[in-house]
Amino acid sequence: MLAPIALFVYNRPVHTRKTLLALEANRLADQSEIYIFSDAAKTADDIDDVNTVRAIIREPWKFKHIYIIERGQNKGLASSVIDGVTQVVQKHGRIIVLEDDLETSRFALTYFNSALNQYAENDKVMQIAGYMYPVENPKALPESFFFRVASSWGWATWDRAWKHFNPDIEELTKNLKRRDIKAFSVDHTENFWKQVKQFKAGKINSWAIRWYLSVFNHQGMVLYPRNSYIQNTGTDGSGTHSDVDQVYKVQLAKTTIRKYPSIVEEDPIALSAIKHFYKNRKGTFFERLARYIEKKINQRKAKKGLR
Repeated sequence: MLAPIALFVYNRPVHTRKTLLALEANRLADQSEIYIFSDAAKTADDIDDVNTVRAIIREPWKFKHIYIIERGQNKGLASSVIDGVTQVVQKHGRIIVLEDDLETSRFALTYFNSALNQYAENDKVMQIAGYMYPVENPKALPESFFFRVASSWGWATWDRAWKHFNPDIEELTKNLKRRDIKAFSVDHTENFWKQVKQFKAGKINSWAIRWYLSVFNHQGMVLYPRNSYIQNTGTDGSGTHSDVDQVYKVQLAKTTIRKYPSIVEEDPIALSAIKHFYKNRKGTFFERLARYIEKKINQRKAKKGLR
């Protein structure tokens, strides 16, 4: 049984087409069903781009079956993902989730489906991640491994795991101790707890941080590949929650995974490599300044309609 794909799109025609072209090139694409959720325009400025995206998703893409869900009103990314994932995973029991700025390796669907089958009955495994950070010396890592952090850049899960998703941030955090917050933040190497505080303050509306909290509170594990099956093409300043950041750029996997870990526990070598990436990814002051300037340039181009 192949998992259905849920693809969430909005107002980025170029990214949407690139995502669908890469996904269509996957070996299992013509055997896979896909649900495409198209959010409605939030402002009048978005209407033309939303309509262009809706024309693109109605082209004759080579999937087994395409279900198109066009929202009549703007739901926003978080509500759209939560509602869409719940709808599809309850019907099919498993799901592969993508957004309109994610380019897949042609082996991505093979990887997701294989891993979903491998751990279908293991309640401790709560997610399959498609993206992997560009860590130093990746060859030192196992071919696939477990890590605590839930991923939002191309992922898969089962109905049994998604049932534990809790949208209530207060409920999710009420019993967390200082040591829990440290573990949740991967020894304070990444700003996950800052995102929790931003959500509570109404500064962000993230489904992903609540999903990670849900996985964390159930002591769940996430399977990661050594070589990434996902490339995020949206870190160019074009997305609602994106930024210009080439430090996350990866080389897409060119093979399938042959070996999965038999013991479901966090891999210490991978943990060390990812922590090092978290600590050093921002680079020097001048590297951060260059990325900031690039972001502003791209934002100006986008406003002028040059993208």
